[in-house]
Amino acid sequence: MTMSVEQLWSLPETALVGAYAEARRRYAEKKFERDTQRARLEWMRAKLFVNTPGNVTERKMAVDVSEELARKGQEVREMTRDLDMLKVDVDVIDTMIRLRGSQGVPPVHAEEAEKPAEPEGE
Repeated sequence: MTMSVEQLWSLPETALVGAYAEARRRYAEKKFERDTQRARLEWMRAKLFVNTPGNVTERKMAVDVSEELARKGQEVREMTRDLDMLKVDVDVIDTMIRLRGSQGVPPVHAEEAEKPAEPEGE
């Protein structure tokens, strides 16, 4: 996260909403990038499986021992970790916005809550 919780708390409301929108945008971009890489990896595994001679066990073994696929799988796992960190940023900013929203609500007194609303015009 680029800002600490204290800095987020002291931001004006419009800047906080802007930071939330920016964090959501970054999260969506990274998620799209990660999902694309994951799909490419699955495609490469399927392609290797089909193009490898032998029975099913030999084909699965060839896919499992492929160094290139292992490297790509590690990249996808690292992208997932980075994506999780961005999600934490989004959640923290969302929590800040929600906490601020609850502070602005005036307290309701028990006497006012018990009184039924009188219709106007009677």
